[in-house]
Amino acid sequence: MAATLTARYIDAVTRSLAPNAQEDVRVELEASIADAVEARLEQGESPDAAERGVLTELGDPAALAAGYAERPLHLIGPRYYLVWWRLLKLLLIIVPVSVLGAVALGQTLANAPIGEIIGTSIGAAVTVAMHVAFWVTFVFFLLERTGADTGVRWNVDMLPEPQENGTGRSEMIASLVFLVIAAGAVIWDHFRGFAFVDGVAVPVLNPELWPGWITALFLLMGAEGALAIAVYGSRRWTRAFAVANTALAVLFVSWGLTLLVRGDLINPVFIELAFTGRVDGEVLRILAVLTGFMIVGISAWDAIDGWRKARRAATSG
Repeated sequence: MAATLTARYIDAVTRSLAPNAQEDVRVELEASIADAVEARLEQGESPDAAERGVLTELGDPAALAAGYAERPLHLIGPRYYLVWWRLLKLLLIIVPVSVLGAVALGQTLANAPIGEIIGTSIGAAVTVAMHVAFWVTFVFFLLERTGADTGVRWNVDMLPEPQENGTGRSEMIASLVFLVIAAGAVIWDHFRGFAFVDGVAVPVLNPELWPGWITALFLLMGAEGALAIAVYGSRRWTRAFAVANTALAVLFVSWGLTLLVRGDLINPVFIELAFTGRVDGEVLRILAVLTGFMIVGISAWDAIDGWRKARRAATSG
């Protein structure tokens, strides 16, 4: 004889429960379903329609069983969600970018083709991002299921300070002071020498860069200072300022990498004295790669920071 819908429903609910709870739930469900069916019969429904209606209202038996067993039906609940999301965003910003840069640097030092450098670096960053997302989520999944305490408790001391959009007087002054120090360092390096090798003061930058290339560098610094003043005057970063900031970063990268590739950026006398005459082409290539990555990294961060401030200013109205 085929089991009734009610019997099938109760069996579906109780089969995933602990053995010591199955009988109590079975008795409770039988009674509640019978009462609900009887109420529908009194309203004139047929027995079959009444039974189907009651079971449909009870919903998926797996969900009902989870309620009896107090099992969560979500991957990460509200207790852990914010901690998970904040940690995941932070790690996805830091770890893949760091891996991409490290792999690209390693491949470049290994003299790999440009296509291999790009493909390997991006592939490694994507793979690491997937692993970070999976393992962080898996850890919080386990915390959710075990009910472990992360120890994180919100309090008013965790409230963030109001963020400026890079338009304060201190921001402008800091930018101008940095540019003045940088320009002063370039001038000092040319006339007095910034490095001391065996007691001899030697310029680090190639003296042949004067006056043409150094003048171009000073013009870029002046444009950076003018941009800082303009941002302060408008009291906010805008898309136009972010574009200008990115353009200046690209020009600085072009200036630095052009000289680096040509071998004209660093003073050859400094290299000769620093390596006591034992420098070869491979050492020079490694130095050039490291310097190039530093130039690109600083410029990229500056450009990204400008867009971040412009976006924050736009969203804050």
